[in-house]
Order: sequence, then C-alpha cells, then structure tokens
Amino acid sequence: MTAFVAVVDALFSDPNIGREAVYTSDGGAPVLVRIVSRQADAITDFGDARLWSETTRIDLRVAEVANPRPGDRIEIDGDAFLIQGEPIRDRERLVWTLDLRAA
Repeated sequence: MTAFVAVVDALFSDPNIGREAVYTSDGGAPVLVRIVSRQADAITDFGDARLWSETTRIDLRVAEVANPRPGDRIEIDGDAFLIQGEPIRDRERLVWTLDLRAA
C-alpha cells in the first residue's frame, strides 16, 4: 500500500469527513460506500455575466466503485441523486469526483 492510498483511506474512514452512501449502477445492485461530500457553490462565466449556482459534488474511492457512469444513483441520508456528466479521476487514480443532481 502506498502512502497516498493510506491517506485516502484514512480520510474516507474519518467519521468527521467521510459519510456512508448507497451507490447503485444502472441495472445493478445497491452497494454501501464511503464518500466525502463537497457541496460548494460554483461560479460560471457566461459572456460578461457571472452565474452562481449550488452544486453537489462528492468524492468516491475507485477501490469501491471502479466505473461510475452518468445516470447511476447515489443515496445520501435518504436523499437520492443521479450522477451527471463524466466522473473525473484524480491524478493518483484513487478517487472519483462526481457531479450530482437530485433524482
């Protein structure tokens, strides 16, 4: 195990940072996973205007979900979300960042 893997595992396991969620691939069975939530605001430039919007992003370990796809479902504390857009993997290929929208 590399140092990066150990750090990622520690972050996701920390009860103050990581949370439990249920991941369900399209047509698949539900799987209990650990996530790190990033519910930040996004500012997007559109011509001369700047648009503010709330976003729901999460980090998910590649070791738990090898290939998340748009349309797959994530349930967090009873709230259902769908993955929108293409998931992005970090440089070390340990963590997916997913954009979610309410289901």
